Amino acid sequence: MDDTAVSTRESSTGRLWDTQVAGDLAFLMARANAMSLAAANAALADEGLKVRPYSVLALAAADARPTQRELSEFLRLDPSQIVALIDDLQDRGWVTREPDPQDRRVNVVAVTKAGRAAFTRARARVQRHQREHFSVLDHDEIAVLRGLLRRLARVDE
Repeated sequence: MDDTAVSTRESSTGRLWDTQVAGDLAFLMARANAMSLAAANAALADEGLKVRPYSVLALAAADARPTQRELSEFLRLDPSQIVALIDDLQDRGWVTREPDPQDRRVNVVAVTKAGRAAFTRARARVQRHQREHFSVLDHDEIAVLRGLLRRLARVDE
């Protein structure tokens, strides 16, 4: 989209910022999330990833060895969605399912060497995206935002 189209869209929606919904926290969080997700998905596209599979890969690459249930709860996704995400990453050779040493009835998700390399490339893209997307905030504001979002994200634990 060219600059003219963007400025026209912004000017045509500018009046909507004066409505009550524009002050609702849920709306503002949803809008900010949608904008951030779109930009992050675009940044990850060259790696053939989107935010959801990237998140699973990142948790596996952190050597957290999460179970499918833990992934479902942490990412707030239906277990069937987690299975599909892991299947896709496993088909790419980026993760494996391995028996949990504490409970052999449960599988954990582990990163492969190829998966770690893919994560490293994708992480660099995500970090670049975050620097660009959040450039309207200074370092201290980003730290405050991160802290507040972590508190809100953990409110029901």
